[in-house]
Amino acid sequence: MPCSHDTVAQARAILAGAQEKIDRLRSMQPYLIDLSLRENPVGAHIGQTLADKLAILPRLREFGFRNILLGTLDYAMPDELEVDDDFMMYLRDHQLDMNGCFAFTDIGIAAADGTFTPSPSQRKLQAYGVPNTLHEIYLSKAGMAGQYDLETLRRSLPASIAWLNANIRGDDGGQPRILINIVDGCDAFAEDPDTACSILSLLAEQAIEGISIEDDRGTYLPFQVGAFVAVARSFLPPPLKLLVHMHAGGGFENASVIEALLNGADGAWGGLPKRAAIIGHASLGELIANLVRVGNPHMQASYRLDQLLQLATRLQVLDEEEPVPDDLPILGNNAYRLPLSFFRQRAGRFMDLPPEAIGGAYRYRICPVVSDAAVIAGRLAEVTGQAAESFPEAVLNRMIRLMRRDLRAGKRIAYDEPVQLIQLFARASQR
Repeated sequence: MPCSHDTVAQARAILAGAQEKIDRLRSMQPYLIDLSLRENPVGAHIGQTLADKLAILPRLREFGFRNILLGTLDYAMPDELEVDDDFMMYLRDHQLDMNGCFAFTDIGIAAADGTFTPSPSQRKLQAYGVPNTLHEIYLSKAGMAGQYDLETLRRSLPASIAWLNANIRGDDGGQPRILINIVDGCDAFAEDPDTACSILSLLAEQAIEGISIEDDRGTYLPFQVGAFVAVARSFLPPPLKLLVHMHAGGGFENASVIEALLNGADGAWGGLPKRAAIIGHASLGELIANLVRVGNPHMQASYRLDQLLQLATRLQVLDEEEPVPDDLPILGNNAYRLPLSFFRQRAGRFMDLPPEAIGGAYRYRICPVVSDAAVIAGRLAEVTGQAAESFPEAVLNRMIRLMRRDLRAGKRIAYDEPVQLIQLFARASQR
């Protein structure tokens, strides 16, 4: 059926809308808080020592992060100190620069008679000299259970914020930057949007830098997250900041962050690697790489992108004591290894994100079912140091035939391994 003029015009409008979103992502300068010192160890089977944290902090600053969360001032067992406590005390005692640094704190409680009791985490924030905080609250019924009820929260929020502003010295001795992190923010919107909106309205009146909302288990689809953010934005107009933190659950955490940014979020917080609580999160390494992918110039201006891959993978290896999974997007060993020429995303290069932009390099890998002659030549060049053009096409094609025959004969051979590849080449070179 031929297309009408109106149908074509509608199609063009739809495509223009997609391009407009790309243009917005390209132009934004997101507000990012790095949590590589806290988020990544949470889900790892190995924690970070004080020595680890002292080594990591300058690397994060060198990379370009201006906002760094140092750790959590534990709420459940405040009398039992953690490495996070030791770390912050060390920075304080050695008079090391903590400008731009944050710590997690929980809310103090205001009694019905107006008496306010700061939480132990607030007291620690003051004692350790950390200038800024992600100040955490819960809004869902499950989140509040055993901590406070809604009316107590309504009383306590302004009092807790006032205490922080009165007792915490911020960056360069100024006012602290206070971001209210709604840990169960997405749950709260889904469960009781009226209550969530009333708390947002209250927060809009407070002396804070902004808020953050989490999908703390990776439950919600990107369009749901986008809707939650759009609602929050309507209650919190600029200059109040609106950040998100998305956990992996269904595998769409990165898409959720992009959707949040397109619906009014100013930025995100997370670790540079993928590792986090549960099974991972939308890492800042992935977000930065994807903004580079769409051509955002502010990433190059703000960050040492040539360090991204190396730093992110080193941090994950530190926390896991095992290699980063090969097939992890963006950060994995195979992310930029081409198995079939047809899979090139762009003519002349493998992917739309040049890996050299984030400190990586294009390479090849052999998959016996699909790898073609060009890929095999590329991998041989990597292994031998000879030019890819030096390998005869006839030999490359015989290598493909031999791999197929080996599989049909029941042989499972990892031809990507240098020794096996050289042996395959030798077999194919025999006439």
